[in-house]
Amino acid sequence: MIATRVPTHVDVLIVGGGPVGALLAQRLAATDLSVLVAEARPAPLDDPRALALSWGSRQLLGDAGLWDAQLEATPIQRVHVSQQGTLGRVELTHTEAGLSELGCVVSYGKLAALLRQRLAAGPVPLLENAEVTALRQLEAYAEVQIAHAGQTHSVTARLVVLADGGKLAATLPNLNQHAKPYRQQAILALLTPAIPHDNTAWERFADGGPLALLPCGQQLALVWTQSPEHAAARLALDDAAFLAELNAQLAGRAPKMIAAGPRNSFPLALKTMDQVVGKRLALIGNAAQILHPVAGQGLNLGLRDADTLATLLEHADKAEIGASSQLARYARLRRRDAGAVTYFTDGLVELFRSPFPPLKHARSLGLLALDLCGPARRELARKMVFGSR
Repeated sequence: MIATRVPTHVDVLIVGGGPVGALLAQRLAATDLSVLVAEARPAPLDDPRALALSWGSRQLLGDAGLWDAQLEATPIQRVHVSQQGTLGRVELTHTEAGLSELGCVVSYGKLAALLRQRLAAGPVPLLENAEVTALRQLEAYAEVQIAHAGQTHSVTARLVVLADGGKLAATLPNLNQHAKPYRQQAILALLTPAIPHDNTAWERFADGGPLALLPCGQQLALVWTQSPEHAAARLALDDAAFLAELNAQLAGRAPKMIAAGPRNSFPLALKTMDQVVGKRLALIGNAAQILHPVAGQGLNLGLRDADTLATLLEHADKAEIGASSQLARYARLRRRDAGAVTYFTDGLVELFRSPFPPLKHARSLGLLALDLCGPARRELARKMVFGSR
């Protein structure tokens, strides 16, 4: 429901109504906990990004009632990974993984609109256009200041969950954010392939930086990582010149691209927190970690954060909500998955960054070995779909 007033106290305050915060709120709607979602945006943005969701993430959203055919998601049934200038490549398929699909691609704008619609129609109050400006952590509760409708309101909560961004977390004592700039930009665009994509996603480790092609309807969504200088130059190209450079990078490993939509870009960095809990505080999603888009694991990891925290809260006595023992357990349960995915993603970026020929050929042999080893290939697919929990 849309909140018409700001409560003075709740059991759980969720800061951020994006996919991660919405999943947690929807799960807690079935409990006897009082919950409030504070969302800074008055309405979902018309965001053109394409999101790659694993089959596991798709199931989490569906089980919580946050999925609908109107999203027009495009299944991913095969993932093809290759490296420019070498023969090495590996393929992951949904049949080998024993799944109907490895994942799917959905418009962020459509998903955000559906989530807002479901939150507005559900029992958990949603406070729109509400910015949490300060947080004070006490033994028995946390107190936040919320700017809403021209006024500042004080709200106390047994537990505050930061689900979007890390701006507020960076201001809190005993929580340190670590940022690793990659000095890379990601170019985004929707492309038209010369032949049908057959529900295949491509990950191409090109010499100038990794690029991904995700099936999105009849088109392919491009995420092309490169230096800021190359990104600026390629954004300035006309469509024909841009497609020529892109097709040269693909070198026949993916279908030829014959048309490109509008292009934009954003800078890339790895951001992690030294702790994902504090006194009466838990961090999930982008508040806990922001990853490089290679392998498309950021949102999937955040949804598993929300799922783990929701499971703990669903089965806890009210007196346990936000207690240090409960938060320590959440941090312990998330450590392995978050650490493994962060290390894997950052490792891919660094491993494929160097153009040194012997290292490049060693990487090619590694891809060939993985493709020939069925158990290792299936284990990789399982971790990409379900994480390392």
